[in-house]
Order: sequence, then C-alpha cells, then structure tokens
Amino acid sequence: MTGRRAGVVGKLSTLDRFLPAWIAAAMVAGLLAGRWVPGLNTALSAVRAGGISLPIALGLLVMMYPVLAKVRYDRLGGVTSDRRLLWPSLVLNWLAGPALMFGLAWLLLPDLPEYRTGLIIVGLARCIAMVIIWNDLACGDREAAAVLVALNSVFQVLAFGLLGWFYLSVLPGWLGLPQAGLTVSGWRIAGNVLIFLGIPLIAGYLTRRLGERAKGRAWYESEFLPKIGPAALYGLLFTIVVLFALQGDRITARPLDVLRIAVPLLVYFGLMWAGSFAFGKAVGLSYERTTTLAFTAAGNNFELAIAVAVATFGATSGQALAGVVGPLIEVPVLVALVYVSLALRRRFTPAPVEVTP
Repeated sequence: MTGRRAGVVGKLSTLDRFLPAWIAAAMVAGLLAGRWVPGLNTALSAVRAGGISLPIALGLLVMMYPVLAKVRYDRLGGVTSDRRLLWPSLVLNWLAGPALMFGLAWLLLPDLPEYRTGLIIVGLARCIAMVIIWNDLACGDREAAAVLVALNSVFQVLAFGLLGWFYLSVLPGWLGLPQAGLTVSGWRIAGNVLIFLGIPLIAGYLTRRLGERAKGRAWYESEFLPKIGPAALYGLLFTIVVLFALQGDRITARPLDVLRIAVPLLVYFGLMWAGSFAFGKAVGLSYERTTTLAFTAAGNNFELAIAVAVATFGATSGQALAGVVGPLIEVPVLVALVYVSLALRRRFTPAPVEVTP
C-alpha cells in the first residue's frame, strides 16, 4: 500500500474502514432472515411507498440525507457549465448503458427470455440513490453527483418507458429476435424520483441553508456534518438487510439461475465503470469528477427496476428475479470499485485545496 493510500485509509472511521465486511454481513443477515423467518417477507412488503417496501424507502431516505446535506449548493453552477462532464454523463447513462445491457443480455442469456428481459429493465433504470454513497466513499465531487443524479431523474421520468418499448419491442423486431412488452406508468416513475431524490435533496438543502445562516459554514462543516455523517452508512446497511430479507428465499432457492444472471451483471458493472473512468481521465477531468462520472454511469436504480418488473410480470416472475439479483451483484462490485478508485487517485494531479471561509 502506498503512503498516500495508507494515509487515506488511516483517516477513516472503523465503520468506513471495514465497510465491505459490514455490507457482506448485512447481505448474509438479510438472506438468512428472508429464508428462515416465517412471514417476514409479507410483513416488510405490507406498506409501500412509490411501489417500494416502506422499510426500504425509509432506509434510502436516511442513507441519502446526510450526503445531500454535505453538498455545497452554491457550487452547482460550476458543475452545470462543465460540458466535459454533463454530455458524457448523458451519453453513458442513456445511450451506452442500456445498449450495453441489451447486448450482454442477448449474448449471455439467449435461452432465458425472462431473465434477459429483467436485465434489460435493470439497464434502463439509471441510479439516483446508492450512487451518492459510492461517490462519497470514493471522495468524488458531491456537487457534480447531485447535478448528475438530478439529470438522471429528469431523463428517467421522460425516457424510461420509451426506451423500454425500444429495447424490448422495436429493436428486437428489427433484428428478427423475440419481442417483449413493458407496461410502466410515468407517474409511478415520477413518484419514485420525488420520494427517493426529492425529499432528501430538499431536506439536505434546507439543512445546509438554515445551519449556515444560524451558525456559519465553519461550524456546519466541522461540528454538525460529522454528527449526522454516520447515519448514511447505517441507512445503507439497514437498506441492504431489508432488501435481501425481502428476496432471500427466492435468491437462495435458485442458485444456478442467480449465477447465470450474475455473469452479465458483473461484465456490465465492470465495463461501464472502467470505460467511464478512463474517459473522464482522457478528457482531463479531475479525479473527483472522473470518479463521479464513473459511479453515476455504472450504478442502476434497482428499486425502480424491481418495482417495474413486479408490476408488469408478477412477483414470482423471472424478470423480477433478475431485478432482485441486480443489487446482489452491484453492491459488492461497486464497493470494491470504491477502493479501486481510491487506488487510482494518485494518477491524477491533486486539486488545489480550497480554504473554507
């Protein structure tokens, strides 16, 4: 380990330093609870918000709020003017990502149409939630992440249904392949965005605005933020436990199917992250913005993908199982990529240190 990386790791709290272990434990705990605790799945699914189990919704809100409270909203103008970041992000998220998942699904699952369709739906759902955590852990640009996630949210409402029709019906028809349909409500997607991004974004903005007005930026960043910061990772771990508890029985009952679904997902996450990271470095983005570009391009909105698959094809369908396997693979892969990103940090010219007023 280099001296610089050792210094970065040394500054991490115990929770941060052993996060992969905590996440692995949360996944195992959720899977075992879902498999062995009678009636747990029904209880967790009883109340829903935006088509998602209420416990998962609460976990996501708790997870996202502290990170969005850290954003310096007065810097967002500098992000929106950086075309080297915005246009590549839109292209990677809404052209490259869905096309890559479509190709991998047909290449690696030609004999499993239900799983193939489920993976294509996963590829269409761009991340607006957990990517904020991965970006923050990798020391990415928080302001850039907020802008790119907001852009993804707008495009998700406008383009998800259209792209679903194109990749499941139109393009397969052109290629002489079997077609599938997708029923998705634009209002449901808008509600999903409003709940999982709008609420924590407004709460984070008001917290910073009122906190700085009351006691100043120095107090807000040195005293207040460190107190609420750990809540993001607690929310993440809680969300993972609940998510895997909901689907534990289905995942553990079909291990070979899970393995088949996992292969294209592993290739997808690796290619999207590596390609986006290399592109950001090539066009001269800073480490922080390159990292943000890579994680926002590689992450997916599994909450939306699962909700759409269940609503369209049913809770016991192969399409829904493919959506469930998404976070099973995405979470450990993107956690590993956080450490890869930090290891590559030394290859960038350090950004100038800004003195906090």
